[in-house]
Amino acid sequence: MKRLFSILAIVFLMAFGTANATTNAARVATTVVTQETTDDIAEEDLGFHQELKKRFIEGGPAFMGIVLLCLILGLAIAIERIIFLNLSSGNSKKLAQNVEEALQSGGIEAAKEVCRNTKGPVASIYYQGLDRADDGLESAEKAVVAYGGVQMGQLEKNVSWISLFIALAPMLGFMGTVIGMIQAFDKIQQAGGMDATLVAGGIKVALLTTVFGLIVAIILQIFYNYIVAKIDNIVNDMEDSSITLMDMLSKYKK
Repeated sequence: MKRLFSILAIVFLMAFGTANATTNAARVATTVVTQETTDDIAEEDLGFHQELKKRFIEGGPAFMGIVLLCLILGLAIAIERIIFLNLSSGNSKKLAQNVEEALQSGGIEAAKEVCRNTKGPVASIYYQGLDRADDGLESAEKAVVAYGGVQMGQLEKNVSWISLFIALAPMLGFMGTVIGMIQAFDKIQQAGGMDATLVAGGIKVALLTTVFGLIVAIILQIFYNYIVAKIDNIVNDMEDSSITLMDMLSKYKK
């Protein structure tokens, strides 16, 4: 009987120990798998940056550096224009209402004071029109049209440089493609035979410059279209505000 209890106790201890060992082993395995997965993800992230750096170097520092410079300069100008255009945008309807109220209550000088305290091209146009209001409606209209052209030029300042970089980046990429193909044929000529590795290396360099040039052009094109659309909205707002101002001056003169 004692032997039976001893055997049952030993079996119970072995079973309990095995269960604990299995559980611990499972935990350790899970931790190892999780750690390996984390390491793999980190390696993949690190590998992406290394791969991008590698491809950039393989494309040739000369042309790839110029393409990167086009991207940096284009983005700098685009960000500056976006900030300027956002600051130039305003509530033209509220401004027109304030100017009309000031015009009716305090006259031209009060309306001009409202325009001085308001930023943006619309307020500047209002001020120029009001400043020439004493010379007649025709003189005020000419001042509004002339100064509207000045404000439009300020809105479009440096935008042509973005379009230049959009055209220049893929052209540089294509030039790198041509030069890469020429280098590939030069290597074939020097080797005196057709070697697939020589051709593949030259073609790879050629394609990399083209790809990076197209990527830069696509990025800058998106910013360029946004800027042009923003300028069009502001210009339309300026034209509508000019008509509103002339109507207000016409009523004031009567």
